[in-house]
Amino acid sequence: MTPEAPIEDFSDADIEVTEPKDYAAGMGGVFHSMLPSLQTLGVARSAKLLTKINQKDGFDCMSCAWPDPGHRKIAEFCENGSKAVTWEATPVTVPREFWQEHSLTSLEDKTEYWLGMQGRITEPVYRPKGSDHYEPITWDRAYGIVAEHLNALDHANEAAFYTSGRASNEAAFLYQLFARMLGTNNLPDCSNMCHESTGTAMQYTVGIGKSTIAYDDFAKSDLIIIMGQNPGTNHPRMLTALQEAKEHGAQIVAVNPLPEAGLKGYKDPQRVRGYLGKATEIADQFMKIRLGGDMALLQAISKRVLEAEGRAPGTVLDQEFIAQHTDGFEAFAAHIATVDDREVEQATGLTTAEIDELAERYLNAERVIIAWAMGITQHRRAVDTIKEIMNLLFLRGNIGKPGAGASPIRGHSNVQGDRTMGVWEKMPDSFLDALGAEFGFEPPRDHGLDSVDGIRALDQGKVKVWMGLGGNLLGAISDTNLAESAMRKTRLSVQLSTKLNRSHVITGEEALILPVLGRTEVDMQRSGPQYITVEDSVCAVHGSHGQIDPISPEVRSETAIVAGIAQATLGDRYDVDWQGMIDNYDVIRDHISRVVPGCENYNEKTRRREGFVLPNGPRDERRFDTETGKARITVNELEPVECPPGRLLLQTLRSHDQFNTTIYSLNDRYRGIKKGRSVVFVHPDDLADLGLEDGQTVDIFSEWKDEPDRVLRGFRTVAYPTARGCAAAYFPEANVLVPLESTALESNTPVSKAVVIRLEPSNTPVGVGRPVVV
Repeated sequence: MTPEAPIEDFSDADIEVTEPKDYAAGMGGVFHSMLPSLQTLGVARSAKLLTKINQKDGFDCMSCAWPDPGHRKIAEFCENGSKAVTWEATPVTVPREFWQEHSLTSLEDKTEYWLGMQGRITEPVYRPKGSDHYEPITWDRAYGIVAEHLNALDHANEAAFYTSGRASNEAAFLYQLFARMLGTNNLPDCSNMCHESTGTAMQYTVGIGKSTIAYDDFAKSDLIIIMGQNPGTNHPRMLTALQEAKEHGAQIVAVNPLPEAGLKGYKDPQRVRGYLGKATEIADQFMKIRLGGDMALLQAISKRVLEAEGRAPGTVLDQEFIAQHTDGFEAFAAHIATVDDREVEQATGLTTAEIDELAERYLNAERVIIAWAMGITQHRRAVDTIKEIMNLLFLRGNIGKPGAGASPIRGHSNVQGDRTMGVWEKMPDSFLDALGAEFGFEPPRDHGLDSVDGIRALDQGKVKVWMGLGGNLLGAISDTNLAESAMRKTRLSVQLSTKLNRSHVITGEEALILPVLGRTEVDMQRSGPQYITVEDSVCAVHGSHGQIDPISPEVRSETAIVAGIAQATLGDRYDVDWQGMIDNYDVIRDHISRVVPGCENYNEKTRRREGFVLPNGPRDERRFDTETGKARITVNELEPVECPPGRLLLQTLRSHDQFNTTIYSLNDRYRGIKKGRSVVFVHPDDLADLGLEDGQTVDIFSEWKDEPDRVLRGFRTVAYPTARGCAAAYFPEANVLVPLESTALESNTPVSKAVVIRLEPSNTPVGVGRPVVV
């Protein structure tokens, strides 16, 4: 029996709170992986898909960018990967009657969860100007509407082309080519909101904004420091790599404000002891750091390393590496000597003993990996913090050798590949030169809009057409009310999507939803079935092959849709065989091989079962393509996050049953939350100091300069052992509290991990309130 979409929306009125878990996976992980799949897809369809996910002849998981090991297990997926497959491959579809029965106004109050549960979109739909409903249209008409609007613009910079990280390399390459042939570099993407700080810092310090390790390096490491990351929920397969590292003798230190289950323990569901034995202890040391204190901690560790060198010259620092491969050491050493331990303790909330313990671990380790995610990248001084990560690695030569290096952990499955393919508003001239030479045109050179500046431009009426290749910008971006108001000012908004989300509900004067194939589905074109390619967190590129029939004959691949729109818009303006690239993706890959560095012979390399690894100067040969030709040790001024008395610092985070803005269920079982999301996690002592109680209903106010307060009403307090002075609430609901103007220096990434808030008792029942500005 085919499951049906829910009619009524879901309420948080019956939230249940239990004790948080102290380990991840185990029997619970297997149960919660398989039950939704079997209930939704059935036994045969589940078996066909789950045995092919992340396999060399299968399809790449859409739930994260975690790299695949050389030897694949039969079940090479995690709980969230299983749920992502179930979510995409569901037989539930949005019926044609849905668009008549539901006005856009009526959909505005629906939750992201309810919208996604309506099923797959199976035909193009269009919202005409002045209408409150979508209506089905043909593909030719849809392409014509986009072309008409784009060709009517006064300048190409009045259009912006947003990209989600799940788009394939082929689709991303065509997307950026089309935008630049149109005449704009307005290519905002989801990376602007997550790892842009990483790219900015690493490009400056080592010449490449990517991981400097390979998958096998985890098992070769002596010490792995995990900062601002929750692998148990966001990258569960990482726990297997960490378990293997522990078995090879590595120590692991977790630096995070919340004591997450996956950082405490892990029961491997593919081993017998994962069911019967004790959990593998993951963190040898857990440092419950205050939000915004990571930079101070890193400087304190570097100070202790330099002091140890002073006590025993020539025995601590990697003098040869520093002399041959770095610059800036002398200025850095002089600056670090001035770091005040008392200021460090205040900034971090950690004791001197805790910091000394981590320093001792670092000094005793020959090979060190530092991994991080958005708990580091979404702070005002995020770029400088990541530069301090690099400084610490440089001091003992922990880069460009086995078992050591920098490991930014990407969340989207191909966000790194999109950037490699040219989806960036500031691509270097060398890439634009190659692109122009390949296709016989002059690409624009002025830098375009990123995601935050794109919302500003929408709000100011400067962008008239907004296109989204996947994703859910309005769900993901900060300052929800402002972003939605800005999107309503566009003439046309276009979304290429599999399922409904918030960005389909809040639209321009006119709007299109164009339904796309999922990763799980066979992409059949004139030359036969096509494969696509993706790049993971360690620069490995491989093919992805759909396995099941498309949900509808009307859905098209992202690649085909982008090329179809380009063909309709540009016509014969350029000598580009768009139809040929739709018919056979080998044609696209031949172009990629001549434009994208490291992708020579792309068709041959991506047909290898194991794929190939892109060159990486710092990792492969300690080559640093920076302005000085060396790794750059930097001086960064400490700027602790200020929080007035009676206020807390809030971070946004995902629940366990969530991938980005996609909500799989209303449960977050590792943190002990069931049947709802309207909660705020606060240390019990902070609740007491504020005169509040566990379980009390509160309104959350965010305070930003002289602007009116933003508020979320009707949230339940949950006493939780987070760092003192800190709080947490779920993304995307809490995005309304993050001011659009609050961004990281240099990277312009929203500061979603240090929002100054106050809590006040509320008369609004839990789950009823709407985000407002007061």
